[in-house]
Formats: sequence, structure tokens, C-alpha cells
Amino acid sequence: MLISKELRRIDGAAPDARPVLAKHVKMAASPFQFLRGASQLFYADLSFGNLRLPNALLDVPLTRIVGDCHLANFGFLTENGSYGDTVIWAPNDYDDAATGHAAFDLLRFCVSLFLVADFLEGLVAGRYRSEKRFKNKTPPTWKDAAGASERFLKSYRKALGQIVKDTDKRDEALKRFAKGHFLKKPICKAQARSAGGKHFEKKSSVAKLTKRTAAGFRFDPSSDKLAEVAPVLAGELRQVFGPHLDDDVLDVARRIGAGIGSLSVERYYFLVGPDAAPDAGTFRETHVVEIKQQREAAVIHHFPDLSPVNRMNPAHLTVDCQRRMMRRPDLVLDEVYWSGLHWLVRSRHHARLTVDPEDLLRTRKPAKALKDYAEACGVALARTHSRGDRRSVRYERAMTSALKTSRKELIALARKYAGQTRQDYALLLKMVGAHGDAYAT
Repeated sequence: MLISKELRRIDGAAPDARPVLAKHVKMAASPFQFLRGASQLFYADLSFGNLRLPNALLDVPLTRIVGDCHLANFGFLTENGSYGDTVIWAPNDYDDAATGHAAFDLLRFCVSLFLVADFLEGLVAGRYRSEKRFKNKTPPTWKDAAGASERFLKSYRKALGQIVKDTDKRDEALKRFAKGHFLKKPICKAQARSAGGKHFEKKSSVAKLTKRTAAGFRFDPSSDKLAEVAPVLAGELRQVFGPHLDDDVLDVARRIGAGIGSLSVERYYFLVGPDAAPDAGTFRETHVVEIKQQREAAVIHHFPDLSPVNRMNPAHLTVDCQRRMMRRPDLVLDEVYWSGLHWLVRSRHHARLTVDPEDLLRTRKPAKALKDYAEACGVALARTHSRGDRRSVRYERAMTSALKTSRKELIALARKYAGQTRQDYALLLKMVGAHGDAYAT
């Protein structure tokens, strides 16, 4: 079975293996979670012809793509990593970034809109579970998801058209939203967590992971996101990665339980900053740097010959894509070869904030909120794709033309594949067995 084969290839074990991997149990929460954890299956279906994009979209010049493009991989972040204070809305996960067809990102995002609608409807109906509370009992429908897909693609096309007329537009960013927009409250929340914001010392990424000690700021040993690193390994990590961190290393910890697609990937956190008295001034300069084992981007295995660029080692490719695709990339962004593996070195953004699908059910009009969300993602993604080639507007011209004729076909394809994903999810549940019962009914 393709599902079992692809999950085993990436995760090292099939879903019916015992004990069941924590990643596969998480994927059993809903079809949306399944989509998030199995990007390689999406590309397998494209490669084998189970999923066929319109030819007009495949004729568009290649560009740098997010790779694992879905609703939960957009969010608020501080530009320049933890060195900047400007909060923007943008793609926030480049682990599967590569050179490829932008239509891969467009289709995958639209599929996620349908599956988010399914997830929210399932929460209200009791088919799926969540630890987050919600009030609204009127979730978006698949018709609403189709409307959100339309808004997403129209805003994407419009943003590309603006870049054709004025190339400076590709370096603009979404950093404010009007009153009544779904993302207005979240951006205010993110801004309060940035350096200088009123909640920086309590709610920022670094604040949630650290505590003040007599020796200075250190990782909080009671955090459920971090695990202690043995002294010998901590010393080796400092020796290998210290030169890339641009400051004193205050502490080292292992990150646990992060994400879904990369849940089984090893990663470490470094607390970096002035080795001085723990006061407000030194805390502002203290930040977290992530060291993450980097795997081959999902698209490459099934499309190995798309571009020579994709022959870079996995960490180098991620660094290269992130530097090109972000308006102001992290100042700490590098790659290191250690212990026979390629590792990505990058800042953790002070104000990193992701809007969870359940948050849509906290609004008066979830369907409108979903459309607001999709429209903002369309604008941000268009600018991100456009930065793949700053020498011309060939990509932008070709894609605006292709979407004019292929937009409705792409939405219909996304809806169909969302249905297929629900069927694949049902097969996953059978393989995971009783272990999935805690997440799905």
C-alpha cells in the first residue's frame, strides 16, 4: 500500500508497526493532520498520475516553493529572526522548500482549506477532538472552503499582477489588518510579544522557555517542550555549533514534541545572548537558536530532476531558499555537517504565532474568517514565490495568465483530492488501530 510505504520511507516505521510512532498517532487526529504529516504522499500521487495538475500551470517557469504549503504553515513572525521587531504575516516553515512548480503550493493550500472545513465540522459534530475550546457551532462548509480557495487564488493572482507593474511590490509585507479582519486581533497579540512589546518578557518565544537564575537566564527545566542534554553531548554541541551562533551560549536543551511532519526529527535549542546579570536589557538580547536535523525536501524524491538547485544538501537548500524567499531572512541562518548528518541552524522568532484552525470557531462568522485567512495567505505566498527570481517578471506574467484559465479547475481538483485524503485517513486509522482512538472517534 502506497500510504504505508511512504510513511515507512520517511518515518522509519509503518503505521501498523507496534509500538505506533507518536507522529502517526498525531496524524490520526483528523484528515487535516494526516495531510500535514504526509507531504511525501501528496508528491507521490502527483508523480504517479493519481493527481493531475492543469497543463497551463505546469508550463509556468519554476520558482522557489514552500513545498509543504498548507493553512497551518502560515503565521506571524518577527523579521530577521529574533533580531527584528517588525511582525509580518508570511509562510513560516521552509523545511520542504525547493525549486519546483508553484502550482504544487497552490493546490496543496487549497486542499488544506477543504480539510480544515472538514476538521471544524467534525469538531462540532464530535467526530474529531481538540484540547482547544470553541464557541461557534456553525463551522465553514465545503462550499465555504471553495469560496476561500477562490479568494486565495484571486488575491495571489492580483498580487503577482501588481509586481508585474512595480517590482518593488515583491518586497512589501502584510503587517497590518483592518478592524473586523480575522487576523487583526492575532497580529496585535504577536506584536505585543515582540521585543519592546508589552508582553515580551512573559509571552515571547524566549520568555516561555526560560527562567531567571542567579547565574543569568537559562532554559526552564520544568518546560514540557524541552529535555535535558547530557553534559558530554552538551559540550560537543557547543563546540560544533558555537561558532555559528553569534553570541555566548547560555544553555543547551533538546526540543521534544514539535510539529507533525518533522515530529521524529532530532533538534536542539541553544539559549544565546550576553553572559551577564539577568536584567531587562540582557533579556532583550537573549534569544533561542534551533539546531535541526534536515531531511530531503518532500518534492525531491518523486521529482528528482526538476532543477539542479535541488541537488544541494538538504540543510544548504533550506538555507538558500529561506534567504531568497523571505523579505528579511533570519540573521542567524546557517548549515553544519555533524555526526554524519546535515543540520540547519536558525533563529527562533520572538513573536512567532500560528493561528490554529479551532480559532476560526471563536469568531462570529467562521466562513468569513476562513476567507480572510485565505486571502492574506494568497498575497503573502505570491510575494514569496516572486522572490525566487528577482531579475525578471517572467514567472509573474506566466502564472497570472495560467490562473485566469485554470483557477476553477484547480479548485475542483483540490476538492476532489481532499475527498481522497479523507479516504486515505480512514485507512490510516485502521493501521494505527486503537492507538488513534484518543484523537478520533
